[in-house]
Parts: sequence; C-alpha cells; structure tokens
Amino acid sequence: MINGILNIYKEKGYTSHDVVAKLRGIVGQKKIGHTGTLDPDAEGVLPVCLGRATKLCDMLTDKNKTYETILLLGKTTDTQDISGEVLKIGDTSALTEEQVKNCICGYIGEYDQLPPMYSALKVNGKKLYELAREGKEVERKTRKVQILDIQIKEVKLPRVRMEVSCSKGTYIRTLCHDIGEDLGCGGCMEQLLRTRVSCFNLKDSLKLDEVRAYREQEKFAEILIPIDEMFSDKKAAIVMKKFEALAYNGNELKMSMIKLKEEPKVAEFVEGEQIRLYDQAQHFIGIFVYHENERKFVVEKMFLDQEELKK
Repeated sequence: MINGILNIYKEKGYTSHDVVAKLRGIVGQKKIGHTGTLDPDAEGVLPVCLGRATKLCDMLTDKNKTYETILLLGKTTDTQDISGEVLKIGDTSALTEEQVKNCICGYIGEYDQLPPMYSALKVNGKKLYELAREGKEVERKTRKVQILDIQIKEVKLPRVRMEVSCSKGTYIRTLCHDIGEDLGCGGCMEQLLRTRVSCFNLKDSLKLDEVRAYREQEKFAEILIPIDEMFSDKKAAIVMKKFEALAYNGNELKMSMIKLKEEPKVAEFVEGEQIRLYDQAQHFIGIFVYHENERKFVVEKMFLDQEELKK
C-alpha cells in the first residue's frame, strides 16, 4: 500500500470526491481520502491522504486556510456564489472604495457566521444542500469563525479581489454575502482559489494529469509527502530494539525505553508534549504523548504500516 500525502490542485468542475475517485484509478488503491471539501466551482489546494495517511484527514481539516476570492457587490444569490439563482440586485453606485475597505477589514477577528443552506453540514442526518434543493430552509445555528487576516488586492467596484486567511469551518461565500449585506447592496462570491492549507501551498500543488504522468514514469515517490513530515515540529525519538514490539502494538513506553534522535540524547519533556517515534530501522511508528505523573509516553495515533516491517 502507498502511504503519504499529495498536494493536489483541484481544478474547476471537479468535486473533492471526484478528485479522490480519479486518484484511486491513477494510484490503484482504494484507501484515499481528502482533507476538506472545495465546491465544484472553486479551485486550488486540496491535500489528499493515501493509505495510513488517511488518519491525518481530520487533523489537516482542522488547520487554518488561505483563499483568494473575488467579491461581487450588488448581487445576492441563494447559494451565496455566482452559480446560484439571483434573489436580489442592489445599487452599488453610491459606494466608495474607502467605505468598502473599512467594511471588509471590520471582519478581521472572530465573528458569528451563519452556515449557508447550500453546504455539506448535516441537520438531523441530512445534508443542508439536499434540503435546499428540495426547497426547504431549516434553522441553523451561527458558528464562531476566526478571520485571521484580509489583504485587499484590488478594488474595481462592484468587484473586490482579496486574500483571506481564516480558521477551519469558515465559508468564504458567506463572508462575501455578509459584507454585501452590511454595505446594503448585497453581494456574492464570484471566484474562489484556495492558496494554502497548513503547510501545503499553491505553488507546490499538482493537477491530476501531472500526478498521472509521475505515476506512469515511475517517479511517484518524488511527489509523495511522507506522513512524518506533517509532524516535523515535534521531537523525534527512537525506541530501543528490545522494546520495539511494545511500540508496534501501541503500548505505553517508559522514558528509559526511548532516546532522542538528535542531541541531547536525554531531554526533558512537558506534560502533553507529543513526539515522533521511530524504530531502529527508521520506520515511523506514530505520535506518542508524554504524561508527566507516570513519566511515560502513551500512543495518540499509530501510523506504522506492518507491511513495511516485512521488507
């Protein structure tokens, strides 16, 4: 089985599920998952996890993201983006650039966002967009989201091009809608490009055809990001040979059973600190967490591929 992460450039017209389905055909394995939905009309960075790396999906979904978007003022749609049915046309003739910029920048920080009806969130086991297509609207609760930064790139009213960095769960089309409402003219999202998810950047992303070419040329390993690279900010430790079986089975490990890969070989750990654990052959076993009271490490997530041990 192939284990690792691919930084995919999702093109317009594909759903995130389409990307996974096509990759299954390219790679030749079923165990593949994406790390956060991008709408069909959106494009950009979509990290995709293969094999044991699918355990990372929820962790990457939780990461901060950056988008480039175009806000179109003066048009309100049922989907909050340009693809939806137009509900209202507003007058933008009296708007000034300064007024628009001040309104947009006022969203930096935490705000209560109402998830759109056209979204994959579930209410009573049914996705909101399924209910919306049936003409139903249900009550939704607002959610606190964090707008970390907004860089306004260009203002050519009624359009505004901007870069938004935000927390997980933020709907950029809802942000566009809310800005339009605040300005009194309505607004929707005209274009969306995701440029970053955690450490995955647009410049390093690959389209599906490029991935296929690497696979056909037997150079797939060159584009596959190892699982342990996702934890490069954590200390790396090696379990002693005689205790490897304990680690392989996810058992607790005493401090005396491991040593750090880098100097100093003996180190102090703080309560709750995570480490990357390897065996003597440098196989990545998983993430272990330090418990100060018992001075031991407890497994948080196992990533070991038992097949690797047989090679």
